[in-house]
Amino acid sequence: MDMIWSNELDISLQHSSNMRPYNWSYTQFSQFNSDDSLLLVSGVFVGPHNSSSGEIAVISMENFTLLSRVRNKPYDVFGCWLNETNLISGNLHRIGRITSCSVLWLNNAFQGIESENVNVVKRLFKIQNLNASTIRTVMVADCSRYDSPDLLLDYEEQLAASSTCPVFDLGSDSEEEEAKPKPPPEPAVQELPDAGGVPEEHGLQQLFDDIMEGRVRPAMTETELETKVAELFVRSRTKPPEPNLLPTDSNSKTKYLIFTTGCLTYSPHQIGIKRILPHQMTTAGPVLGEERRSDEFFDSLDHVIDIHGHIIGMGLSPDHRYLYVNSRAWPQDCVISDPMQPPPIAEEIDLHVFDLKTMKEVKRALRAHRAYTPNEECFFIFLDVSRDFVASGAEDRHGYIWDRHYNICLAKLQHDNVVNSVAFSPVEQELLLTASDDTTIKVWRSPRAVRVRQARRPRPRKLLFSWLMNQKS
Repeated sequence: MDMIWSNELDISLQHSSNMRPYNWSYTQFSQFNSDDSLLLVSGVFVGPHNSSSGEIAVISMENFTLLSRVRNKPYDVFGCWLNETNLISGNLHRIGRITSCSVLWLNNAFQGIESENVNVVKRLFKIQNLNASTIRTVMVADCSRYDSPDLLLDYEEQLAASSTCPVFDLGSDSEEEEAKPKPPPEPAVQELPDAGGVPEEHGLQQLFDDIMEGRVRPAMTETELETKVAELFVRSRTKPPEPNLLPTDSNSKTKYLIFTTGCLTYSPHQIGIKRILPHQMTTAGPVLGEERRSDEFFDSLDHVIDIHGHIIGMGLSPDHRYLYVNSRAWPQDCVISDPMQPPPIAEEIDLHVFDLKTMKEVKRALRAHRAYTPNEECFFIFLDVSRDFVASGAEDRHGYIWDRHYNICLAKLQHDNVVNSVAFSPVEQELLLTASDDTTIKVWRSPRAVRVRQARRPRPRKLLFSWLMNQKS
């Protein structure tokens, strides 16, 4: 079921759509396009033999009609808008037991296309996955917004202001002090090697010869062998990354495709960034996308951020300058020997902040919220960012709000179960919605917003009558 609400002073339901006739198990994500004319809704689709993948539905906000449906695999790719009329979906192809290929597709929201020069769908990127990892949680950042940010984060001011600040627990009767957190391991921001680092063409054949002649010591397991072969293959069959990732033109029309990925295990522990060039932002052109040499099967990533932990949420600031990442840290010196056995994860959630203009981390992570599920049961906890605040759900039965400038936790918003998702009003940042497994959606307003709202209400009629009586006397 997807539901659409009005954003007036009194919030009310405008429309709901039952997706069960389309074999959806549940909906999990939604996003309006930039002019609010279309709504993207992502859900889990049950196919033949109970196999589950994702599906994306596009709904018109003019008359609430279903315009199109797009298959999406795995379902936690979610999907996102690239522009007003085109959206990005994913597909996954298995190559081996722990090796796969993710294909990202550009789809036209209106699939009733009559022109032979416009495709309904076009391949955008094809990326190989190693060690059971897959691409998930795609989103698009618009570089043209960077030179007029809503807020520039200053680490020194944050550090000075965040020593002892009260955290108000809304929905309960208690008030508690925020404990001073231990500094988490700093995520490593990596530039990928360029084409000069690609090994020579005969590396794969040399590995096979070494195995056959017994020169490989110690003996590799089947998993290690598959990973080694895949690494050698992808290095010699991948298109080099784009040069000069960082935008230099303030009027740049370049966009970044951002997603979670990995290289060591199936737990998402890295953020991949791939630049989308202007000519790639339309379905016009060859159906399979940009022409490439016959020996270039895969696209490379332009940038990778290693989080050293399980990523459980991401969100962009309204100006697209900053990326906020929820993660649960791995032990500092852990070694992953089996991609199907990721390290244990911390209960405390770290909320990292990255400047996408410089590709550097804003040093201090936000902390307060917690999660308890192990790796194999870990699920996505959505966060949202407004001009001045950032909010996140948590498994500790609370939503949280922080001040973006000073990194201060401002409030805890109480529920009776896990808080899966939060969302600020796009027109009033002091109004926040929280959705929970307790089957409730709660609406929270700041004390200032409540006072303003009450001031708008008309005065009672009896006061006016009293005033008239005084005038007569």
